[in-house]
Amino acid sequence: MTAADHPVTAPETQGRTGTPPQRALLDRVRGLALAFFHTAWTPTTVTIRRWALASVVVNAGIAVTGAAVRVSGSGLGCPTWPRCTPDSFVPAPHDAHAPMNMAIEFGNRLLSFLVLAVGVACVVAVWRATPRRPALVKLAMIQPVGVAVQGLWGGLVVRSLLNPVTVGVHYLLSTGMILAAFALYARSGEGDAPPRRLVHRDIRTLGFVLAFAVFVLLVVGVMVSGTGPHSGDEAASRFDFDIQMMAQLHADVVWIVIGLTFALLFALHVSDSPGRARRGALVLLGVELAQGFIGYVQYFLAVPAFLVALHVLGSTLVWIAALRVVYLMRSRGPLAALTPNRTDTARV
Repeated sequence: MTAADHPVTAPETQGRTGTPPQRALLDRVRGLALAFFHTAWTPTTVTIRRWALASVVVNAGIAVTGAAVRVSGSGLGCPTWPRCTPDSFVPAPHDAHAPMNMAIEFGNRLLSFLVLAVGVACVVAVWRATPRRPALVKLAMIQPVGVAVQGLWGGLVVRSLLNPVTVGVHYLLSTGMILAAFALYARSGEGDAPPRRLVHRDIRTLGFVLAFAVFVLLVVGVMVSGTGPHSGDEAASRFDFDIQMMAQLHADVVWIVIGLTFALLFALHVSDSPGRARRGALVLLGVELAQGFIGYVQYFLAVPAFLVALHVLGSTLVWIAALRVVYLMRSRGPLAALTPNRTDTARV
C-alpha cells in the first residue's frame, strides 16, 4: 500500500508543519507587546529618550485637542465632573447637550489617560535605568503629578462653566507640562556634567529673554481667546476686553518675539556659534512666520474655528522650538552608556 492511499487531512498538516494563522498572529502581537513593555522596564538610552519625546507629543496634542473641544462648542459636552453626566461616567442621553458634543468632550477626557500612561512609562524607564539619574527621575515625576493637577483643574473648568480664567490657566498648565517633558527629552540625551555654554554669555541670555517673550505671547494669546467668539459653550462667560485692542496687543508681542529671534539668529551667525544652535534658531523663525501667517489669515476671515485650532497647534510648536533653542546653546558633556539591568541577563 502506498502513501497516496493514506491522504493527510488539513488539520494534521497544520499540526505537523506549523501553527494555525490565528495562533501565529497572537504570538506576534504578544511578542510586540512584550518588546514594547521592555522599552520602559529594561530601558536603554534610546528608549528613555523616545518615551520623553512621546511625552512632549502627547502633552502638545492634548493642548490642541482641548482647543478643538472649545471651538466645536463642546466645552460642556460633559456638563459635570468627574462624571460626564450627573448619572454616568460615560456619555449618556442628555437633553441640553448633543451626542456629538458629548463624544468630543469625553474623548478629550480619555486622552488624559494616554498622557498619564506615557508619563508613568517615563517614570518607570528612568527609575529602572542603571545607573539611575536623579535629575531625570525628578523631571519624569512631573508628568504623572501634572496630569493629576490638570485633571482636578479640568473639573474646576467645568464647574465654573468655562470661566475664561480657568480655561486659560488650563492651557498654561499644559505649556508647563510641555516644558517639563522637553527638559526630560533634552537631559536624557546628554550627560550630567555642569552645563557649559556653547555661545557667548550675552547670546545665551538673549535666548532666555526670547523664551520668556514667547511665554508672554502665549499668555496674551490666552487673553485674546478668552475675549473672542469661541467660548466653548453658550453658557460660558468672556473677558470684558475690547477684542480689537487685544488683537493689536497680541500682534505687537508677536513682532517683539520675531525681532528677538532675528537678533538671536544674527548674533549666532556673526559669533560663529555651533551650527546646531543656528539651525535651531532658524527653525524657530520659520515656525513663528508660519504661525504669524495663520494668525493674520484667521483675523481677516473672522476667526474660523478650524484656523483657531490650527493656531493653537502653532503656538505649541513655537513654544517647543523656543525651548529647543535654549537647550542647544549649552552642553552637559557626553552621555554615559547604561549598564544592562540584571533582569536582562536573567530573561530568556
